[in-house]
Parts: sequence; C-alpha cells; structure tokens
Amino acid sequence: MQRRVLLVVHNVTSAGRLLDLVPLFHDDFRVQLLVTSTGSSAFQGGIQELFAELELPVLPWEQALSTPVDLAVSASFGGELAQIKGHLSVISHGVGYTKRLGKPGAGSREPGAGSREPGAGSREPGAGSREPGAGSREPTFGLSSEWLLDEGKPFVDGLVLSHPEQLERLARVCAPAVPAAVLAGDPCFDRMLAAVPYRERFRRALGVRRGQRLVVLNSTWNPEGLFGSGGGQDVLPGLLPRLAAELPADDYRLAAVLHPNIWYGHGPGQIRVWLDRARRAGLALIDPVRAWRQALLAADLVLGDFGAVSYYAAALDTPVLLAADGAGVLDPQAPLADFVRHAPRLDPLAPLRQQVEGALAGHRPDPAPAGFVTSEPARSAELLRRHFYTLLGLPEPAAPASLEPLPLLPHLPRQVTAPLRVRARVDGVDIVIERSTEHPYGADGDAHLAVHEDTRRPGDLDLADVITREGRPDDRRLGGPGPWTAEVLRRHPHCSAAVYVTGPDTCTVRVRRYGVFRVCASADADADPAAAASALYTWLARGGTVPAEGVVLRVRTAAGVHPFRVEADRPGYRAVAASQRSRSRAR
Repeated sequence: MQRRVLLVVHNVTSAGRLLDLVPLFHDDFRVQLLVTSTGSSAFQGGIQELFAELELPVLPWEQALSTPVDLAVSASFGGELAQIKGHLSVISHGVGYTKRLGKPGAGSREPGAGSREPGAGSREPGAGSREPGAGSREPTFGLSSEWLLDEGKPFVDGLVLSHPEQLERLARVCAPAVPAAVLAGDPCFDRMLAAVPYRERFRRALGVRRGQRLVVLNSTWNPEGLFGSGGGQDVLPGLLPRLAAELPADDYRLAAVLHPNIWYGHGPGQIRVWLDRARRAGLALIDPVRAWRQALLAADLVLGDFGAVSYYAAALDTPVLLAADGAGVLDPQAPLADFVRHAPRLDPLAPLRQQVEGALAGHRPDPAPAGFVTSEPARSAELLRRHFYTLLGLPEPAAPASLEPLPLLPHLPRQVTAPLRVRARVDGVDIVIERSTEHPYGADGDAHLAVHEDTRRPGDLDLADVITREGRPDDRRLGGPGPWTAEVLRRHPHCSAAVYVTGPDTCTVRVRRYGVFRVCASADADADPAAAASALYTWLARGGTVPAEGVVLRVRTAAGVHPFRVEADRPGYRAVAASQRSRSRAR
C-alpha cells in the first residue's frame, strides 16, 4: 500500500530545510511525495519557483488540510498544522530553537518579524511592534506550550531536536510535548560536515584566489540584525563601502548571505539595487537557499549577527565577528545566546582592516558550538529516516540512509567595475601591488587610477591612468585585444595603459609610448591579471625594459608572490624606456 508524505512549506526559509530531507525517500516506490504551502507567511516569494524545480504534485493548502496523508513534515509552525489529517513531524529551520516570539495569532506570525518588509500591506500581525528587550519576556518559538499545544494537548507526533539541551529546555516549559521529542541530529550541518574536504573547490568557484581571504557578511531576518529595519540604525549600508575601501581588493574577497526572508521578501532584484555600489566594488551576492552553506565552508571570516549562520560558522571553526547581537531576541538559555554573549564584536566606527586581521590572527578553536549544534554528527539521515518510517508504519529501505552532497557552485568570478586606486612599490622585478576603492591612510608607493570600462561614472575614464575590461580574444564586438586597446588610448588621451583581460591568468596590455605586451601568469601564480598589468605599467614608468625574450615580473599581493611572464606582442619587438626613446628622437 502506497503512503503519502506531505511536505509543508511555510516560506522559502523552511523549504530549504525540507529539501534536505527529500533524499531520505529516494528509490522507495511505496512513498508518494506531495507538497503544499500554508500561505500563512507574508514572504511567499520564491516558493512557486522552488515548487517548479521539485516537480512534485502541489496541493493547495485547503485541499492539503482535507486530504488524508500518512505523514506531514514541516520546518515551521505557521498555518493550521493541528488540522492536518495524518501524523505530523516538525523539524527546526534554524540551529535548534533559539528565538523568542509571543503566542501566535491566526498561525501567521514568524520568528524575527519586523525586519524590512516589502510593503506596509504585508506586515504580519504585531510585526515590528515589540519594544527593545521585550523578547526576553516571550516564549521560545517552537519550544513552548504556546507553539506546541492545541487545546492543551500536543498536536505534533514528532518534534525533531538536534541536541539534548533542547530537550531539557522543552521539559522545563512544556512537559506534555516531551514524549513527542526525537533526537535526530541536524541534516543541514551534516551536509556541511560531509563537504568540508571540498572547501578549496568552493573557494575557487567563488573566485577566491590563492592567499585571498574570503569575508562572508551574514544577516538574519530581524530589525536588530546586521541588515535590519533600515534608516540610520542599519549597520550594513555604511559598512559595505568602508570594507571595500579599507580591505585591499587583491587580499580580500567579499560575499553576502542574506536571510531568505530578506532576499525573497523584497526580491533579489531589489537587493541588487540596494547593494549595487558594493557589487561594483566586488561583493558577491550568495543564493540564500542553494549556496549559503558552500560560501560558509569557503569563508575565512564571517562578519554577522545573532542568526544561525554565525553559529554554524563557529561550529565549523571559522572566526566570527558580530556586528549586531540581538539583545532580547534570543532565549537566554540557548547555546546560541551564550555564544553571542562571548563572541568578538566588530566596532563599525573603528578602522576595519585592523579588526579583520586581528580576528583572523587571534582566532582560537572552540569546540562548544559544534558540540551544541548536534549531538549526533553525521547520523541525521539514519535517525530521521528511522523516525519518519516509524510514523509511516513501513519498514525502512534496505539501502543506507543518506543526504545529498552539497553541489559545486557555478563559477562566480570576481568583477570590479568601481574605480581602483593602486599603490605600487618597485624593487627590481618585484612589484608590491595594493588596490582598493580608496587609499588607506599612510599608504606609500607610486599611485595610479585603474578604471573598468563599465564604470558607472563615464567621467572616471577621462581621469584614469589605466583602463581595463574583460573579453574573449576573438570577441568580434570588441575587435579583440589589439583593436580595443588602441581604440581606448585614442579615445582617452589622458590614459596611459589599456588592459584587455582575456582569461583568469592572461591579459594584453598596451602602454602608451611603450607598445603592446602579452602578460601570462606562471604555473605557480594565482593573482588577478589586471593587478599584474598595473604592476607592469608602474615597472615601465620606473625605467623597466622588456627584452626580446621577455621578462618575468614578480607581483607581490595577497601575502604571496605571483610570477607573470611579460612578452612584447610582436616577435623581436624590444620595448625601451621612455628616456631612451626621447634621446633617440633628439639625436
């Protein structure tokens, strides 16, 4: 006899956790999966697209409530779950149950309500109306009688917990629900643990080069989060341009993971509009459902708040700096709250580079977060499948239970179209390069301005010393490296060099009065070829010459040495210093 399993989606946030569970039913012809959306969340964006990807039968919520099922699985408490006709199991959509939230009204409120809303008409009952600190007087979402009892009785058949400390808190506040509790680990964290060996692949997918540090900014959905309710109290809008200015572009890669309710509540397009300046300075926006775990595994530092992602980062032994602590939002007895109380803080008004470097250098391993995320590491698939099939009344499939490996992300190369101020120091064929959107105080070396052709302000091109762009060597629209570089120098008489980046390790550079050069990274180099082009430009200006057989320049950036071979574009061409050319013309 076939069994029906209904996946109950509240919003995209909860859907992401349910997706982790689908492989537990793979290859079982006895199980028919169905999916429904409660419609109880103000944040419905992205759900239909997700359903289309799943390609499972979709039941309208009213039909789902009237259709008998053998098992319903939800990752939230939104909607009239008590009316489902069948066994009900609820899993957490965070790192355990940590947030404070009052008694639900009409089943529509969500933890963290009050963050940026897509419009006043969509604000949920009571959202944003709590006074600071009021959360400390409210019960814990999903771990209290207000959420677990219906007419004084538990309505869940399985409350999945990841650690016994959650069971202890449950026993103190809602003893009738204890018999429904199931310790079954954390499938989200287990997928990350299984993918740890592939950290370098994820870094390369995100365009992180050797020696670069990946800083992941993360915000939960809450008015007190890093990306909060807007206005003068928001930390992130003022922080992003300063990070791009103070962290050298070749030493650091920046990425942002925003809570799905932020991402889909306003729409990915709106997020890109708000963060356009940061994206032009090199910020990568990470898909908060399909890619955030890979970004977290790739990170060298997480700059976040009191959300679950910060705690997962700490559990992976990644340094964390908190820019918002969410006082009064968390259950003070939850391990996450203890972590927030003791985690290092970011001072948004103080110099940022010193704080980032200090957090990286001063990090010490702390086993506590990993210990409290799950008491059953790498066993959630086994334990959850056993729990689900017990409720289904079916023997488990013979094959071992397993979760889907985290997929390798599409390549997301870093592209900076904001003007970069470059400092270079030349010592023979060694050139130290530092590029950023602003020059930090005290920086030394020869300075020039490098501007991407796609800059937002065309007037910057008239001020640029170096103009760059990326393109295929055979791109007929641009004419290829030779014609494009010649056109740029004709069009912009102030510009001294045009750089056509043809690949991740190569570029063609035309330097006024010096000629055209091919620049190619050596096998043991891993730096932006545009940085090598700026190094070549400075080196030539300081009297360097490129012999007929070429020369290897050692570009020093990102705490490493990156050899690039430079050759004249024409066979037998010998580039000479400007002073030599001047003397020849004088004679």
